[in-house]
Amino acid sequence: MGFRWDIFWGALASVAYLKGALITVALTVSAHALAILLATPLALVLTRDRGPAVLAVKLYVGVFRGIPTLLQLLFIWNALPQFIPALQAPWFTPFLAALLALTFNEAAYQTEINRAALRSLDPGQRAAGLALGLTPTQVFVHVIVPQALRVAIPPTANEFINLLKVTSLASVISLRELLTVTNQAVASSFRFVEYYGAALVYYLVIVGVLTYFQTRLERRLAWSTHAPDAAMRDELAVAIPDSLSHRS
Repeated sequence: MGFRWDIFWGALASVAYLKGALITVALTVSAHALAILLATPLALVLTRDRGPAVLAVKLYVGVFRGIPTLLQLLFIWNALPQFIPALQAPWFTPFLAALLALTFNEAAYQTEINRAALRSLDPGQRAAGLALGLTPTQVFVHVIVPQALRVAIPPTANEFINLLKVTSLASVISLRELLTVTNQAVASSFRFVEYYGAALVYYLVIVGVLTYFQTRLERRLAWSTHAPDAAMRDELAVAIPDSLSHRS
């Protein structure tokens, strides 16, 4: 059998492939956004030296980083409803199951990224902010967070791209994302090269677009080795007089 260009172009332009790609992107964005929201307070806990909360977060991170993502998907979709009968209802869809599994899995990795970013900052930054009259909250928002973001964004963007590819594992729980649509087309026609090739193009385009925006963002937030950071200087210029006026 030769390569059928009509099948290949038909798959690329099909509504099924487009819907599958949109579900893939929606799952990636939703899971990563929830993972960041969950990982941020967990990373703050890990900046402490010790305590029950630190041990609990370390246990969570260790468990979800140690279990294969595929097993987590299968457990939440197939096993968890046995413990929680409410999950046997129709509202518990493959998308929701995949969202839960990927969120908890990704949050474990994002917690370590955020922790490393916070730990990378010189403790003197906080002391300097307090000495200038800023409150602890202002120091965190105007001094710590902007610098930690610059450290965390490159690995976070890489995790986002990796998560996009990991969503293909959701095909095992019948989520109609891009790979599921591709496998169904292949099973009904046995045209492997054309349909897998079309899926490959979709993934390459999506990852290529994300990589482009990642590069632009990293350049925008790049550390300057020649002059003080203008944005940080402007933020402190506004924050410090406001703080001093409130304290006076």
